[in-house]
Amino acid sequence: MQKPSIPKGTRDFSPVEMMRRNYIFDTVKRVFRLYGFAPLETPSMENLSTLLGKYGDEGDKLLFKILNSGDYAAALSDDEVRQASKICEKGLRYDLTVPFARYVVQHQGELAFPFKRYQVQPVWRADRPQKGRYREFYQCDVDVIGTRSLLCEVELVEIVDRVFRALGIRVALKMNNRKILYGIAETIGHADKMTDITVAIDKLEKIGLDNVKAELLERGLEPEAVARLQPILELSGGNRQKLDALRAVIGASETGLKGIEEMETVLGYVERLGLGLQVDLDLSLARGLNYYTGAIFEVKALDFAIGSICGGGRYDDLTGIFGMPNVSGVGISFGADRIYDVMTGLNLFPEEVSSSTRVLFVNLGAEEEAASLGLLRTLRDAGIAAEIYPEAGKMKKQMEYANRRAVPYVAIVGSQEIEAQAVTLKDMRSGEQRQVPFAGLAECLK
Repeated sequence: MQKPSIPKGTRDFSPVEMMRRNYIFDTVKRVFRLYGFAPLETPSMENLSTLLGKYGDEGDKLLFKILNSGDYAAALSDDEVRQASKICEKGLRYDLTVPFARYVVQHQGELAFPFKRYQVQPVWRADRPQKGRYREFYQCDVDVIGTRSLLCEVELVEIVDRVFRALGIRVALKMNNRKILYGIAETIGHADKMTDITVAIDKLEKIGLDNVKAELLERGLEPEAVARLQPILELSGGNRQKLDALRAVIGASETGLKGIEEMETVLGYVERLGLGLQVDLDLSLARGLNYYTGAIFEVKALDFAIGSICGGGRYDDLTGIFGMPNVSGVGISFGADRIYDVMTGLNLFPEEVSSSTRVLFVNLGAEEEAASLGLLRTLRDAGIAAEIYPEAGKMKKQMEYANRRAVPYVAIVGSQEIEAQAVTLKDMRSGEQRQVPFAGLAECLK
């Protein structure tokens, strides 16, 4: 008999895990709606032509390709089968941003711009599974497209602050600007190797400066150019000091100067808002996706060792690939799975989140069942999740069931309770019992 299993990098989620995940999703969606974003969903699969070439060479390698259905491959010659494009015309989405851009172009006549949407759906990457990295995982994206206003970047910083304060996670938001990175590349004489430089320095935290330098040399930069880059990556001090130092180093680059000015504007507004969020200018932050053109973001948990739990940036012409040029957008994606891992590791989930039922009625027999059913209806009408054990049986067994389900309260309705018109309500966490009149039960449980 075959032993059941699931693919590596994927997971089953138990009811308790799903309740906790939904707590994250509900919190994130609630904040998104506060800022006027509306929900959107797109298909799990996209045409490969939509996905390929949008994430760089390394991203393209991580796309899950889907074989054409039925006996399509059987009709092909061996040479045609060797060409993946002949048998794979679709792929699982790698992120939610490219499908969003495709949607905007396809439905542009129906939308009011600037268009603000949020999207909470799974994405797939053919990556090597490891702690905090999965092949199937959820993203919670929020984007606004159709405006170049830097107020959008400021709003995203606010959203990051509000979401993680609501979840109880202390975080640091790292920011950079791709225009600054281009200015750096231009200043060291390698504007033509912008992609090579950004892909390499984006790994700085993972592999260290020496390995980044070695990779840059492998990618064709001269030792002199790498030497000029090193002090820029090692700039220290506060955000204002770093920007001043950058202005002195790359100020001759028109693009680089524009990036500095954009960062000054965004950071200036954030400072005025007086957020408790730690916001740091990080010049090693590059985010290796090719479509970013302006501000880029990455969020790290301060009290738990894991990769970034949130990231995004400005893209000025992603829709141009699909025939709608010069439409700028900016967005950020919350990694629900990593956020879950952080909250589990730090024990941040509220206790009541792990239970779907607020109160369980013990079943002591037919007469007691009938009395309990009326109370159950009253509680449910009041919005309180309640249920009754389906079969009459021993009290101990029913109590153990409530404990295993993590139900916080058990209601006992026996002959004495029916006569007194009062429930015996037991708090399963403290063990405390008290009498509550039938008429006051809903208010008591609220």
